[in-house]
Parts: sequence; structure tokens; C-alpha cells
Amino acid sequence: MNGADSLCDTLLENDIDVCFANPGTSEMHFVAALDRKPQMRCVLGLFEGVVTGAADGYARMADKPAATLLHCGPGMANGLANMHNARRAHTPMVNVVGDHASYHLQYDAPLTSDIESLATPMSDWVRRIQSADDVSGAAAAAISAANSGYGAVATLILPADAAWTETATPIQKAPPVQRTHVAPDALRAATEALNNGRNTVILLSGKALRSKALETAARIAERTGARLMAQQSNGRIERGAGRVRIERVPFSVDLALNALQDTEQLILVGAKTPVAFFAYPGKPGELVPENCKRIELTQPDDDLPGALEALADAVGAVGATSTPITLLAERSDIGLPSGKLDAAAVIQAIGSLLPENAIICDESLTSGRDAFKSTFSSAPHDFLQITGGAIGIGIPMATGAAVACPDRKVVLMQADGSGMYTLQALWTQAREQLDVVTIIFANRSYAILHNEFKQVGAGAPGHNAHRMLDLDSPAFDWVHMANAAGVEAARVTTTADLSDVLRSAMARKGPFLIEAVI
Repeated sequence: MNGADSLCDTLLENDIDVCFANPGTSEMHFVAALDRKPQMRCVLGLFEGVVTGAADGYARMADKPAATLLHCGPGMANGLANMHNARRAHTPMVNVVGDHASYHLQYDAPLTSDIESLATPMSDWVRRIQSADDVSGAAAAAISAANSGYGAVATLILPADAAWTETATPIQKAPPVQRTHVAPDALRAATEALNNGRNTVILLSGKALRSKALETAARIAERTGARLMAQQSNGRIERGAGRVRIERVPFSVDLALNALQDTEQLILVGAKTPVAFFAYPGKPGELVPENCKRIELTQPDDDLPGALEALADAVGAVGATSTPITLLAERSDIGLPSGKLDAAAVIQAIGSLLPENAIICDESLTSGRDAFKSTFSSAPHDFLQITGGAIGIGIPMATGAAVACPDRKVVLMQADGSGMYTLQALWTQAREQLDVVTIIFANRSYAILHNEFKQVGAGAPGHNAHRMLDLDSPAFDWVHMANAAGVEAARVTTTADLSDVLRSAMARKGPFLIEAVI
């Protein structure tokens, strides 16, 4: 057994059986080891941002890490943006980054780089393997790190000689993460806040946004008069008909300030105090009133559903389990859109035609800001979104989610500009025959940047600014690009055509792309 075999066996021993990969020369022995292990599903991405983005989407739905395989520092650097998104989503991820043989580094060959320095800002944990004997222990430590806290990005650097050298070191099992109970002082502070009659918001994220935990939170809110909200960006929310109806903190500073203006107390459950995405002249950075009291109910290693159950017990909401929850969304058909084909019409059609137990992935950005309104009463579904603001996550995230959940329909709401960052993931969808319907909001513009140009007070865009913000000269042809990647596609320009094509796409298996010209 060589070091590469040891790494592969350690991953499998610790229930990591999917590897999203874009390998190079330094990783060939690991590729050979993967080839010897049919239990490991290897999924090729044609760009490293596809690899890391797919690993993010996979882990959000599988509730366990995938491995990635990346080629040296520059290859990993291509995947850093979606490592950043994964880190902000608290997604567990184990990156394997190949490097030159340790004795070859002295020659400063063209791909030599400081991988540790490149990886550190986008990783929660980084370690270089020292030898073949160190491989299994290092890999087990990486897996433990990835599963720690709310979820973490762990990056493991594998020198080529550590991969090809023989070892007899036993395969290591990563110790299971021990979830902690909510601290008594934090529980007491939250309980007192909920009982004092002041305007209180319970802000949720992470696994506090799963359906059962949300029901517990809803009983707390109904018992105490508190208001439930999700933070603006979240890795996964279980929502739709029969589940708790919860709003997110708005992206817009003005809307968020208005939504939180009366908040006197903020109880954080896996969430952070809301802040503006950027600094805007004359507007505050924090979005809650200055005198708002903040109470952190949980810490990263806490069991979030368990913390909510403890809080429910403390405020007397446990005994109300036989009483119907009034915050549940009711199933209703909002109908198919008519009139002009615009972003709202696309979202309405998705909300109306969404199949039971689907997964919505959202990188529609400006076009999808009001998506929640049209999907509250849709069939029960999971909602995944861009978390770190680094665009180019949508198509890979949907790809990874479909690998994790092959029996569920994945529906991607994708802005056209950000979709161009990682459209190579369409090829992976075709190769793996993944059940993903991608809807492109083709507004031929970086619409979000037009709005930001206005919000920061930069004036009216002129010729040069329009050249940097518009995508209409020439316009992308998403149908041809999808077809070139092996994905069937159609362009729609009317609401009637959208409804017909989307209904057909929802009813069939396999990847399909709809370019909605809005």
C-alpha cells in the first residue's frame, strides 16, 4: 500500500465516498488509487471552481463532506472563490491538493507555489502531509476538522512522493464530533429576554433552519411573541407547504433596516448579527438598532436543534406540541404567469410547477430577490443559495446537490452573468446524467451592479460604465452553449412558452436548460 492508497482508504473508512476532481501530474498516483476503489464515486469537473462548488452543493444535501482533488497551488487557486462560499455556508469539505515531490520543490519548477498561504484565507484548517506514514493520520485530522463546528473547509496538501511511497501505517478513523449542549448562562439570558416583553427577533441559520428545528423555533415564537427570521445567506433551508414560513433578512440595506428597526433584542441561533454586504455612504454597517441587545444562544459546536429544544422547554413551549403551529405555510397554487415574461413571472412559474421534495438552488441574484414570496406555498423543498457573495456557485452547486440526491429534482435559478463563470459544470451534469433543470434569467446585464452603482452614489453610468455592466453586445446564446456541453436546452420569450417548457422539463429526468429572455 502506498500513501495514495492510504489516503483513499482513509476517506472511505470515514464515509467520504465521492470525490470531485480536476487532477494533474502530481496527483496521478492518487488517481490510480481511486481507480482501484470502485466504492469511490469520482466526478470530473472541467474547472476547479466547478469542483469546489459541486463539493459545496453535495455536502449541503448529504450532510457529510465530499473530497475534492485539485492540482497544485494554481489549480487550487482556480477553486478558491467557491471554497470561500463553502466556508461562509459552513459546508464540510476536504480538499486534497497535490504538490511536487518534496525533494523537487528546491528547483522552483513552474507550478511551484506557496499552497499554504493561498489556501489559508479560504480554509478553516490547512495541513501539509510530511510522508507516506503521515497520510492516514493527516487525512483523519482533516475529516475531523471538516466536521467540526457548524462545518468547515479543510485543505490537505499531498506531495507526490508521499503519494507514491509505500507505507504500513494503519488506516485511521476520525473521532466523531461531539456536539455540545447550550451553555446554561446563554440559555438563561435568552429565556429572560423572551420573558421581558420587549421586541425580540430570533435569528436562525445552519441546522436551526431544518424543518423540525424550525417547528421548535416557531413554538417558542408563538409562546413568547418573538419574531423568527433567517439570516440573509444560509447554506440550506427546509421550506414550502407544511413547513414553517420564515423570512430572510433582506439584502437591501434600506429594507433590512426597516425590517429590523423595532428590534430591541436579538437572539442568535447559529447566526451572526446582520450587517450590510458593503459599506454605503451615509448608511450604517450593522442593520439592527445601536442599542439592540444581542444574545448568542449557541456556539459553533452546539447542537442547534437541541439548543432550540432547551429554549422551548425553558419558556414553556414544549407542552404546546399538540397545538397546531400557526406559522406553517399552507399549500396553494399561485397559478401560472401571464403577460410579460420578467423575473417575477419566471419565479411564479417555478413556484407553481415545483415538484414535491425538490431542491431549489439560487444564484439568480437581483432577479430572484423576491423568490421567497412565490415559493412559500409551493411543494415542500430545500433551498440552497449563494452564501459568500463570490459569484459562480450556481451551476456547480446544483451539480453537487444532484449527485447527493439522485432521486430528487434539482431546480437552479441562475443569473446569466454569474452563470458564465462556471458553465463548464453543464458538461458534468450531462456526463453524470444529473436531474437538474437550469433556468437562466437572461437579462443581458450585470443587473446587480447597475443597482450597486446607484446605491453607492456613483451617479449615472456613462459609456464606459455601461460597457462594464452590460452583457448584450454580443448577447450570450445559452441554448447553443448548453447543447455544446451535451445538455438539451430551449429559449423562451413568452410566459406561455415558459410554462410549457418548464412543465415538460419538470416531468422528465436528466439535465435540461431553459434560457428565459427577460
